[in-house]
Amino acid sequence: MPVEMGLWRIDGARPRRLTAGVLPTEQTLESYLATDPSLLGEPLLVIGRQVPTAYGKYIDLLAIDGDGNLHVLELKRDRTPREVVAQILDYASWVAGLDRDQVIDLANRHLDEPFETAFDSLFDSSPPDELNAELTLTIVATNLDPSSERIVTYLRGFGVPINAVFFSYLEDDERRYLARSWLVAGDEPTSRPAGKRSGKRADWNGRDWFVSFGDGLGRSWEDGERYGFVSAGGDAWYSRTLRSLPVGARVFVHIPKAGYVAVGETLATATRFDEAQVRLDDGWQPLAALPLHATYRHAAEGAPVTDDNSEFVVPVHWLRSSPRSGAYWEKGMFANQNSACKLRQEFTLERLARHFDLDDAAAE
Repeated sequence: MPVEMGLWRIDGARPRRLTAGVLPTEQTLESYLATDPSLLGEPLLVIGRQVPTAYGKYIDLLAIDGDGNLHVLELKRDRTPREVVAQILDYASWVAGLDRDQVIDLANRHLDEPFETAFDSLFDSSPPDELNAELTLTIVATNLDPSSERIVTYLRGFGVPINAVFFSYLEDDERRYLARSWLVAGDEPTSRPAGKRSGKRADWNGRDWFVSFGDGLGRSWEDGERYGFVSAGGDAWYSRTLRSLPVGARVFVHIPKAGYVAVGETLATATRFDEAQVRLDDGWQPLAALPLHATYRHAAEGAPVTDDNSEFVVPVHWLRSSPRSGAYWEKGMFANQNSACKLRQEFTLERLARHFDLDDAAAE
């Protein structure tokens, strides 16, 4: 049954119920949500308002969460329950087909800054490779009638990711308040989960890789830049992705909390530090025999060195490099906790091409 929102102010020993008011228009509520979508209870970035669909209709608000999933927010206005539910399902059929590039294009047309920058500012991370893998539908209303509740509850029983939220407008002398209530609590799952749809992942150019160089964690970027290598290890989780780097890959090296410091091409696959060689002007040399600033050893004193606890090294021919003090970073650029992964994000690739003066920049 519909929920009535009540709020009381405690003055001494006697509670005083606040008077229910009426929003001037539901357009006002839309403006509130566009300005601060966290009113819905989670951080959201609004990437479109009155978004035109391919069918000549307009979505009230389109937002994205920190996982890269889209949220369709539709105000009930004066429409019947059947009309508003049919409308939001129609919108869902269109939004579900948006690929990564289309999502970013919509966002860039709405936002005052690049999508990647706005995403990073709100969520403190770059956008994931996969956008619009899942979809959430929310009907926003100032009241909820029994018919709307019945239809939404029925659809949720079949795994449709739909919910309804209503806001009460309350007055207390000169103060105004908004109170929020969900039809179904946010942590209550649908009875038949719809499952994750095929994601919209950015295309990979087949060449570029991201490499994280943990400077100071038993390894030194000063060594890496001087002798031409990247490395990772101390646990199989850290070395596993680095060991997947193929010969001839173009790698962009990132130092956590600093930025990008180099771009180069891999010369060989990963080997353990005690067996690794790097290519210098006079040929290949054992890395362990060179003067180094770090130990590249993670096993406890006296413990055996194994593949799991070893540092793995990949020799690299640097195309451009700089010391840590010259690291390059812009908000919204890609970073990842893996030691190596495919670099797909165009926002990052375009800026790195310009920064390192690569031929890619001239082709843009």
